[in-house]
Amino acid sequence: MRVLITGMGGELGTRLAIQLGADPAVTAVFGLDIDPPRRRHPGEFHRVDPRDRDRTTALIRGFAPNVLVHLGVYEPYARSSPRSAAERTAVGTVAAVTAAVDAGHLDRIVVRSGIEIYGRRRGAPVHPDEEVRPDPTSPFGRQLLHVERVCNEAGLHVAAPVTSLRFAPLVGPHFPSPLGRYLRMPAVPFAGLADPPFSVLHQEDAAAALLAAVRRPFDGPVNVVGPGAVTASQSALLGRRVPVPTVVPGWWAARWFSELAGAPLPDHVLELLTRGRSADGSRAEERLGVRPTRSTPSVIRSLYAWDEVVVTTAPQVEAA
Repeated sequence: MRVLITGMGGELGTRLAIQLGADPAVTAVFGLDIDPPRRRHPGEFHRVDPRDRDRTTALIRGFAPNVLVHLGVYEPYARSSPRSAAERTAVGTVAAVTAAVDAGHLDRIVVRSGIEIYGRRRGAPVHPDEEVRPDPTSPFGRQLLHVERVCNEAGLHVAAPVTSLRFAPLVGPHFPSPLGRYLRMPAVPFAGLADPPFSVLHQEDAAAALLAAVRRPFDGPVNVVGPGAVTASQSALLGRRVPVPTVVPGWWAARWFSELAGAPLPDHVLELLTRGRSADGSRAEERLGVRPTRSTPSVIRSLYAWDEVVVTTAPQVEAA
């Protein structure tokens, strides 16, 4: 397999590149992203902004992948501002998918999506499965729907299976996440009248699902959700933060406070805090043979588990 990974510079892309490099069935790994990976990996990497369509197209056509793993989905306030995230996701998706199709060897597509695609309208299912029609109610959810549609159209064009992995929100101590930054604030506002539960996913479980989807192509969406759920106030207490009950008028002040604290609150995270967010993840084991091993409470605990910084000094080398 010749595997192209868009978004390789992120935590998921780097983890997947390392795992694929150890797979004897993989002959080459090729990656693109706005930032370079922070760990060594066996693949070839090119630093390119997804909005640079000409360079993206030239690189992908030159590599001619038969597997596309599209992780170039940028969450608002994760690594990009909301406007840049939307532009990079939309332009980068069309450029990468079109170039991979035009190269003429594509036989499977794996795409990162999210359960934000289901939306949280009043009366919507609390635990939607993959049969529930996507109905996004946030800008990020609409980004995900556009990405899935582009990839599905490409899959139909080349008769290739498209596996859309709809991840629960990804958080972790070293994972760029607006939800994670928000929950790490000293004081955490939560919906005082409801405090609805939500589920999250550990990045290692997400990477395991990506690897399984590359090896076992499945044509359709798959929810990948950590078992269990927590509320925002419970999360704050797990991290020894101060939970602050908030009602509707107070969310304006909460958003201002969180942005001032370096944790901007995008619409899809506010939706999670006020309406909750989870999904039925049983299809992942049935279709991909994987089951998330880290529960939502354990992922939240790890969010607050910062390792101590150990200062090391280079050995002194005497001049010859």
